[in-house]
Amino acid sequence: MTEVTASPTGRPDLHEQFERDGFVVVRALFTPEEVNTIGEAFMTAAAAGPVEGLSDVPKGATANDPLAAYPRMLHPHKHEQLEVGRLAKDFLLDPRVGAILEVLFGEEPLAAQTMFYFKPPGARGQALHQDNFYLRVSPGTCMAAWLAVDDADEHNGGMVVVPGSHHLDVACPERADPNVSFVRDVVPVPDGLDEVTVRLRAGDVLFFNGSLIHGSYPNTSADRFRRSLIAHYVPASCEEVSSWYRPLLRFDQQAVEVAAATGGGPCGDFQEVGGPH
Repeated sequence: MTEVTASPTGRPDLHEQFERDGFVVVRALFTPEEVNTIGEAFMTAAAAGPVEGLSDVPKGATANDPLAAYPRMLHPHKHEQLEVGRLAKDFLLDPRVGAILEVLFGEEPLAAQTMFYFKPPGARGQALHQDNFYLRVSPGTCMAAWLAVDDADEHNGGMVVVPGSHHLDVACPERADPNVSFVRDVVPVPDGLDEVTVRLRAGDVLFFNGSLIHGSYPNTSADRFRRSLIAHYVPASCEEVSSWYRPLLRFDQQAVEVAAATGGGPCGDFQEVGGPH
């Protein structure tokens, strides 16, 4: 796989690359001290095992599955009684993130979701997918801000993207290989496009379009976690979103209600799920 290491340095470049490729990397948007605080808080929260109402243990996970001990956490920003909840909400509504989102959306962003992934050594990856299959934003699409809490590369299951795939419609997925992916669905790389790895350093943020095909492979390292804090956003002009992401939040913390997404989705028989995979 080709490796992506370059990142734009100015906001005009951010928008230009985002329109062309469907993603941009903003280097060192968060400080080492900030990511260390985030990482330590989530490790402490997970030390006693999955947290009820927060951890999402993969279905069918066996006792020796690394993701059984360190499952992803969904919507931590809604648990403000916990340190991880406060940190997740701070990230979700961070003005540095908001300023970039406004450039990329071309309008006000609204916050929809947070997730934290531990991805310990030996963990399976997440098959290629498109986030707006799950968020179902209309009109328009969603956008992700993916904060690397650890350095991430091809060895510890770093992010893989398919540049240019954001110009395509959201596809109905096929079945993924359960030996390499902890989720069941996969969107194959379309003809004429290629997947590339995105190498990130802790503190970098990867922003990507909700139609961009992306995912990750297993963490094959011996001792390296690939932790990440992720937030999803929608444009303020959208008229509907999947009900699991409501209410939306403005960056001043004001709640915003939009209609629940209707229709069958690209598969014709869409079922609500717990967030983009």
